Amino acid sequence: MGRLLSALAAGLIFGFGLGLSQMVDPDKVLGFLDVAGAWDPSLAFVMIGAIAVGLFAFRFIPKKSKPMFAESFSLPTTKDIDARLVAGAVFFGVGWGLVGFCPGPAISSIAYGHYESLIFIAAMVVGFGLTHLVPVAPTKSIASAP
Repeated sequence: MGRLLSALAAGLIFGFGLGLSQMVDPDKVLGFLDVAGAWDPSLAFVMIGAIAVGLFAFRFIPKKSKPMFAESFSLPTTKDIDARLVAGAVFFGVGWGLVGFCPGPAISSIAYGHYESLIFIAAMVVGFGLTHLVPVAPTKSIASAP
């Protein structure tokens, strides 16, 4: 029960933060991405804050023996950059740049009545399903992250 409640609390805090920072507004996000036009740098502060929290969490939290509500930490171990990772990043970036939504803010924006978010979420779910149709062949690493 503690695990579910902590996940709920984290989701609520995340959703509140997305709303407060206006990342659920596609026009705000597209203004941030328009670096050659009427650039709105305000979301850079949101990203800097998220990076600061992440740096703290990934540096100090794993020094604990285990999380409060799990038997062990679930940290990524793969550091290879392969073609699938690069392709996924490109598709994510193109989608974000075209419509101003990424998964978390799109789901949160439903509460604001953005019908566009429903279209985006439907397309995202279809995209998730299509990834299972792509054959996975052994890939060579393009690079290895430090």
